[in-house]
Amino acid sequence: MQSKTKKYFGTAGIRGTVGTVPITPDFMLKLGWAAGKVFAREGNGRNKILIGKDTRISGYMFEAALEAGVTAAGVDINLLGPMPTPAIAYLTRTLRAQAGIVISASHNAFEDNGIKFFSSEGSKLADDVEYAIEEELEKNVSTVTSELLGKASRITDAAGRYIEFCKSTIGTSLKFNGLKIVVDCAHGSTYHIAPSVFEELGAKVVAIGVAPDGLNINEGCGSTSPDLLVATVLAEQANLGIAFDGDGDRLVMVDHLGNVVDGDEILYVIASEKRRQNIDFGGVVGTAMSNLGLELALDALDVPFTRTVVGDRYVMKELLKRGWMLGGESSGHIICLDKTTTGDGIVSALQALAAIVNSGQALADLKSTMHKFPQSMINVKLVNGIDISANEIVQTAVSDVESQLGKNGRVLLRASGTEPVVRVMVEGEDLEVVDKLAKELSAVVASELGA
Repeated sequence: MQSKTKKYFGTAGIRGTVGTVPITPDFMLKLGWAAGKVFAREGNGRNKILIGKDTRISGYMFEAALEAGVTAAGVDINLLGPMPTPAIAYLTRTLRAQAGIVISASHNAFEDNGIKFFSSEGSKLADDVEYAIEEELEKNVSTVTSELLGKASRITDAAGRYIEFCKSTIGTSLKFNGLKIVVDCAHGSTYHIAPSVFEELGAKVVAIGVAPDGLNINEGCGSTSPDLLVATVLAEQANLGIAFDGDGDRLVMVDHLGNVVDGDEILYVIASEKRRQNIDFGGVVGTAMSNLGLELALDALDVPFTRTVVGDRYVMKELLKRGWMLGGESSGHIICLDKTTTGDGIVSALQALAAIVNSGQALADLKSTMHKFPQSMINVKLVNGIDISANEIVQTAVSDVESQLGKNGRVLLRASGTEPVVRVMVEGEDLEVVDKLAKELSAVVASELGA
């Protein structure tokens, strides 16, 4: 059991503002070299690492830096260009590479960037591999002799391979003829892939967010800003809308009435369709932030449900532990392990669309049997390093709110992994009560622990 703390790797790889350590060209070169050294130990003969990216302008710079580092370590590279994160996971596995590297800051604005790795199986790296890379980062870069340098080549048919894979996840007979779908690609890495997937399956597609310029990724569009999708669905009188984030591993949907359908509701639609078809998928893994309404709706279907801490790697860990097939987060990061190895926005959207076609019901109807509970969340700035659970006054206030909510309500205090704040979340049946209690509790937290 590792007790040390990682210096660079967080729950979603390495991420930050471009030009600020560690998101700099010199660090990326060294990271590429360190990763090359670690993964070179795994293979027989020539080793290979894939590199893909989203559409932000800094991706070109970091691609070149990583390429230099990996090849200096004597490892070959396949360059994929702009590709969704889950596509890189899939291609890493099918092209028999030792690893895949994703240059992306997911749903963040263009000023940020980051690095994620996939193993040869198309899954997130194990902790011991991340520790090994960090150990190499402490060493000086050394270049192998010229005859051992890695070679770089570009995979020209990467998009086509991934499109065919996505379509295969719903079988060969299912068609979306008669469906009008708005697809918002967030000016991100699904822009040249997602519209084709749905069009080739027979849908009439209205594509938005498909003109990346390096600076507009996630800007006023995509899964984190669904207002544009809502407006377009209503204006086009479409059957539904789908919005992805910048790297394509998350989605939200919009029904024909203009209601946003979040990750919890999409999970429910997929799970209820599997239950309707008597497909054994074990149960559903959510997180501490999953709506109580999801838990109760799944319970009504007799589908087991459990929660983890926030983060898709923890959802994945729990799925593998239990042997279950379906899990995800309310943010729209959904994992369908019976279809693929990681969270995949396009694949998840296809499973929801399959439910619509197979049931003959609209999205609005399929999600209507799940009743979301109102949530109120307030961020309170903290002094770094404070242990929330050790403050008796705060814990007493939490217990008091919980007793007022009763069985149909929850309280969650969650420290952010990226900034010095604690998220105070209250969930219950009545929005006014929930808002009031969240404000009262956050005031206590701020008074006791606030910066």
